[in-house]
Amino acid sequence: MFQTLDKQLRLNLLILFTAGLLFWCSIGSLLPTLPLYIEEVGATKQQIGIVMGSFAIGMLLFRGWMGRLSDRRGRKIALLIGSFVVAIAPLGYLGVQSVPLLMGLRAFHGISIAAFTTAYLALVVDLTPANIRGEVIGYMSLITPLGVAIGPTVGGYLQAGAGYGAVFLASSVSGIVAFLCILFIISPPLPSQPANQKQTRFWQILVSPRVRIPSLVMFLVGLDFGIVHTFIPLFIKSTGVDLNAGLFYGIAASAGFSARFFSGRASDKLGRGLFVTVSLVVYGLGMFFLWQATDKNTFLLGAILEGAGSGIVIPMIAAMMSDRSQAHERGQIFAVCIMGLDLGIAIAGPLIGYIAEEYGYRNTFGLATFLTLCATVIFLTLSSKGIENSLRFATGRGEDVYALERLALLNSGMGVSHAESQRRRE
Repeated sequence: MFQTLDKQLRLNLLILFTAGLLFWCSIGSLLPTLPLYIEEVGATKQQIGIVMGSFAIGMLLFRGWMGRLSDRRGRKIALLIGSFVVAIAPLGYLGVQSVPLLMGLRAFHGISIAAFTTAYLALVVDLTPANIRGEVIGYMSLITPLGVAIGPTVGGYLQAGAGYGAVFLASSVSGIVAFLCILFIISPPLPSQPANQKQTRFWQILVSPRVRIPSLVMFLVGLDFGIVHTFIPLFIKSTGVDLNAGLFYGIAASAGFSARFFSGRASDKLGRGLFVTVSLVVYGLGMFFLWQATDKNTFLLGAILEGAGSGIVIPMIAAMMSDRSQAHERGQIFAVCIMGLDLGIAIAGPLIGYIAEEYGYRNTFGLATFLTLCATVIFLTLSSKGIENSLRFATGRGEDVYALERLALLNSGMGVSHAESQRRRE
């Protein structure tokens, strides 16, 4: 696939991939270590959840603004902001010893993902021909499982061998190098909004049928994601199982890496809906095995399934939203949809922290299993116009009625006006 692309485009994608990998290594290195650091500071289970969940406050507050910024000022400026924040935030953990300050610092850290991931997805789609969009998104999104494999593994062993300070410094250095990489990216010209089309507001995007169900699914996935990435280290520790949390995240990320290799290209031919459904089922099985885990092998089986499920669902929904958006609104569409994920993560920390405090870590994974089942049912029945069309799309037997290329083809053959086209889409 990459051999068919222009040389400058390949170089752009390679630099962008490298920056993204370093970004996620920086984020990932703190996954197995920060909850333990917060516990060492003296936080309760609920306070650990609140601090970790504060990460999503920064994402929620800034995601929409970063989406608009990337549409109006360019993707590169948002990428630079995200990598700058991810570079300096870990240094703050070196000297912070109180829960309120950790909450504020963690919220600031969340701005990095709000800026970087929104602009990264939008830029990948801007650079990619529509006929191979799913494949390229699949490959370029490998930065997440790779970074969340390398980062936690390095972070876990750095903490064990050299302490928390070494982890925070390594996380910062990774962010600095990502920032330097982005300086060399050549961003394409900004897409212009059609003169006869009004500016779409946040709530109009959120409530539109093309966005609201994917956003709801992302919200439920975000709740599960928050449970896994906040409480897995503590859950493993509470069971007495001899398993490094960094290894758990590494195995999960490796599974996600493998799953993305085939899913992106296959979704270009078989449709996004089928792969979203399959990924939710696999993710739900992962949550079920974690719920039942009492030994190392069951934990690792849960890690494989959780990693494969999350490794497919997020890029597939991203590819689906790229099909449903125009270039001039792409940053905002991605921002609104991914805000569902952010909100789920934000709520998961304090809410699930309370449940863990009252009912134990194990039952939080029972709740995660139920939430994933709900997400699967919602997508199967509401992802398109009516239950029948939704079932067909979600099982790979029908097209996405909200995909803009499909609407454009129908409109060109029927002489439909722009206003009518917009009405049909919404």
